[in-house]
Amino acid sequence: MLGSDVRKVFETILPDEILLELARTSSLQMRARKLDVVRLLRAMVIAAATGYGGRQADVMRLYLEAGAEEVVRGGFYAWFGEELETVMLAVRKRALDYGLSLPRDLPGILGAHVTDWHIVDSSTVKLDKALLAQYPGTGDYAALKVHKRFSVGLGTTVDYHLRPAREHDNIHLTIDQSWAGLGVLLDLGYASFKLIRDCNEHGVHFVIRLKESWKPKVMEVARGHVTKTFLAGSDLDALIADETILLDGHVVDVSVAFGSGKSTVYCRLVGVPLPDGGYRFYLTSLPGAVGPRQIADLYRVRWEIESDNKLDKSCLHLDEIGAKTGPSVRAMVHASMVSSIIACLIAHHHRLKEAPPPNEGAERKTPPIHTQALALAMGSASNTIALAFQMTGVKADAEWDRIAKYLNHFGKDPNWRRSPSILDQLRGWTITPGRPRKAKMASAPRAAN
Repeated sequence: MLGSDVRKVFETILPDEILLELARTSSLQMRARKLDVVRLLRAMVIAAATGYGGRQADVMRLYLEAGAEEVVRGGFYAWFGEELETVMLAVRKRALDYGLSLPRDLPGILGAHVTDWHIVDSSTVKLDKALLAQYPGTGDYAALKVHKRFSVGLGTTVDYHLRPAREHDNIHLTIDQSWAGLGVLLDLGYASFKLIRDCNEHGVHFVIRLKESWKPKVMEVARGHVTKTFLAGSDLDALIADETILLDGHVVDVSVAFGSGKSTVYCRLVGVPLPDGGYRFYLTSLPGAVGPRQIADLYRVRWEIESDNKLDKSCLHLDEIGAKTGPSVRAMVHASMVSSIIACLIAHHHRLKEAPPPNEGAERKTPPIHTQALALAMGSASNTIALAFQMTGVKADAEWDRIAKYLNHFGKDPNWRRSPSILDQLRGWTITPGRPRKAKMASAPRAAN
C-alpha cells in the first residue's frame, strides 16, 4: 500500500479549497462564524470508525484534537443543520465521482460479458423516536433505509439514497438504458417478471435466485438428465415430479418462460446440486458459454454488499447516530457513507497494484486487504490522519507513507485462509486452509536445552 494512494483518496474527496468553497456557497460559514469548516467536515468523515462515544461526540473530539478553537457541546451540535447537510451532499458526490473515475478490477469470468457487476441492496438505520413522523419504520420506531448500488469492479458503493424504512425495496430499483452493458446481482426482494423484462430490453445481464412461488415453463433443455420427450412449455415442477428431468447430482441448464401472452418473459434457469443434497436454482440472461457452476459462483459475489453493509454499521457506526433532526441525521449518514467509500477505494488502489496470479490456480502467499479491518485501522489512526492534512512537502510525504504502512499492517484479512474470498478465487488464486495455531506449535522444532 502506497502513501501516495492513501493521500490521493483523502485529498481528492476532502480538499481544502473545495470544502471552503462549499461552505461559502451553502452559507454554512456565514451562519457559524467560529466554525473551522474544513476541520469539521474532515472530522465527520474520519471519525466515523472511532466508536468512542457516539457519532457526533466522536466528531467533536477529533475536531478539537485537530487544533480547532474550543466550542461548547450545544454550540457545536447547533452547526448540524440544513447548510451542513447541503455541504455533505456535495462531499458525497465527490466521493462517488472519484470512485467511478477509477479502472475496474474484473478478471476472468467477472469481466467476460459485462463492463461491471452491480449489486443492489438496502440497510436499515434506526433513529431517535423524535424522527418517527419523518422516517417511519416498520414498527413503532423511526428508521431510514440506505438504498445502495455497489460496484464489484470497484469494490465500493457507486450510488445511494435515503428513504423511510417502511418503503419496500423493489420500488427503489429501476433498470433503464443507463444500465446497458452492466450485470446485476440481486436478492429475492428485488426479483420480479418486470425486472427480467427490463433487463432483457436494455441489455443488462442478471443473476437472481428462483423464487419458490414462481412456476417456470421449460422450453428447451441444454444440460441435464432427461428421460423422455416432453412438450415445450411444460411445468418444471411437473417434469421433476414425474422424473422426466432427473435431479441426480448433475447440473441442470434449461431455457424457461414465465407468464403468458405479451407479458411472457424468457431466460435461462440453471440448477446446481448442493453438497448436502438438493438443488439451488438461479435465473440468468448470461449466454450458455457461462456454465451453471460459474453462475452459482457469480451469485456468491452478491455477498460483497452484505459485507459492505457490515462495514457501514459495525465499523463506521451508522447505527450510532443519535441526532434528533432530519438535516443532522442525513449529514451524519453521508459522513459515514463517505468514510466507507474512502476505505473501499484505498483497498481498491491496493488491489490494482497487486500482482495478479502468475498462472491459473497459483497459491496465494500473502493475505489480501479487508475493508472492515482497514476501516478499523483508519479509526484508530483518525487523529494522525486529520493532522497529516495540515502537513506539506517532504514531511507530509513521510507521514502519509507511515499512515499507509500502518493501514496495510492492520488492514489485512485475518481469516483469509479459513474463509477465502470468492473474488480472490475468481481472480485465479488458490488459497490453502491454514493449520490451527496449536498444530503449528506442536510440529515446531523444540529448542535444545
